[in-house]
Amino acid sequence: MVSLQKGQTVRLEKSGGGALTQVAMGLGWDVRKPKGLLGGLFGGGGGDIDLDASCLLFNGSGELVDQVWFRQLASDDGSIVHSGDNLTGAGDGDDETINVDLTRLPASVQALIFTVNSFRGDTFDRIDNAYCRVVDSSGGKELVRYDLTGAGSHTGQVMARLKRANGGWEFTAIGNRTNGRTFHDMMPQIQAAL
Repeated sequence: MVSLQKGQTVRLEKSGGGALTQVAMGLGWDVRKPKGLLGGLFGGGGGDIDLDASCLLFNGSGELVDQVWFRQLASDDGSIVHSGDNLTGAGDGDDETINVDLTRLPASVQALIFTVNSFRGDTFDRIDNAYCRVVDSSGGKELVRYDLTGAGSHTGQVMARLKRANGGWEFTAIGNRTNGRTFHDMMPQIQAAL
């Protein structure tokens, strides 16, 4: 497993070499616990946080050709499927997962951009342990992890890019902070990440 920093790129391959066929992008997060005695007594803004993972499909001209998010759980061709909307972030492991069958993606799709946003407008000041990771679905092995945690008044982030390159795929940790309730509000930053 490779742990990436913002801006780093890695070529995705099976651990024994060879081309990947199916990957899953996992998103996980926790609600930040109030600190100190007073924070514990007076709450400090607890409650659930509804983050939403999205996957946007772009052609070689940079045009959006499809999207997968909580209001459209599968791409038109069925090559990308979202696990569904997690409204709380409760529990361990991935809270939302986007499964990608790389063999079924149309050849015209050259890049996938993965985003996260807070539909209810909660800022990342209230989030702990946020990450995205890519898993080889055929063997369950984690290939890449990128830590998203970073307090701030932003409500979204352009997480990562998966792009065709030299007959395979490259994963880039983008990490650009944005604001918006859905990916639609973040389109200028998403386009810039292509």
